Amino acid sequence: MAARKTRNRHRRRRGRFGFLYKLLSFLVILAAILVGCVAFFRVNQITVEGNSRYSAQEIIQASGVELGENLLLISKPQTAGSIQKQLPYVQNVFVVRRPPDGLTLRVTESTVAAVIQAGDAWWLMDARGKLLDWGDESVKGTLPVVSGIHPTEPGLGDWLTVEPEERLKLESLEGLLTALANRGMVGNVTGFVDLNAANTIYFGFGDNLTVAVPMSGDFDRWAFQLQRVLETFQQRGGSVTGTLDLTYGDEQARLLTERWLPGRDEEGEEAENDGAGTDGQPVDEQREPDSPAAGE
Repeated sequence: MAARKTRNRHRRRRGRFGFLYKLLSFLVILAAILVGCVAFFRVNQITVEGNSRYSAQEIIQASGVELGENLLLISKPQTAGSIQKQLPYVQNVFVVRRPPDGLTLRVTESTVAAVIQAGDAWWLMDARGKLLDWGDESVKGTLPVVSGIHPTEPGLGDWLTVEPEERLKLESLEGLLTALANRGMVGNVTGFVDLNAANTIYFGFGDNLTVAVPMSGDFDRWAFQLQRVLETFQQRGGSVTGTLDLTYGDEQARLLTERWLPGRDEEGEEAENDGAGTDGQPVDEQREPDSPAAGE
């Protein structure tokens, strides 16, 4: 009996030591793997994709990543944020590790959508309200000029900010430009984006058209309506001129033969109250099909 108890104690001791041995072995192997990763996964090649405004070298320099740096220890958010902060035209950055020694910086660059004045400076902005560049009046070129809001302390690479009483107008501007950009139409905005009215945004589109949309609401749907109206007229072999009013709640676009233009205060007030006016003719109603496209 005593011999049996002794053998059981020995087995228990061997079991405890066996577990500790396995744990120690696992830790040693893990440490070896980590040391190997630190020693061997070094950045030897950095490639840049999607860039046009900035050179690859400018983007690599802005990233802060250096050759020889450990690939696995690079912070993707920090690297992307550094590039976006230093290079205003960079909209998005995807940092892709390519073991054993490669790193890819895939960038998407912003497109200028409009220009806005602050003091003596003119600021170029994208559809989301990011300030991309600035200069004197000559930087305007043929870009649409935003009026009706006033930037506060603009800075290169910053987001456009305004006084509290103008924030709704700023949000509406960004919503409108983003909806048009999502449908590839923001480049057709010309001349002006007028936010002076209380309830309506007026903007030039193409050569001879002004579009009126409500100050707030579903900008994706209104961008779709505008797109469908243009397609309808194109199919008929005609062009749209005058003022296209999308402020009606019946999902119909109405066309006014006279074009609304900035600086016509009295006409602007009348248009705000009466929509397209008494001579506005309804355009064929176009409803968007049930698809996710409107929310994109």
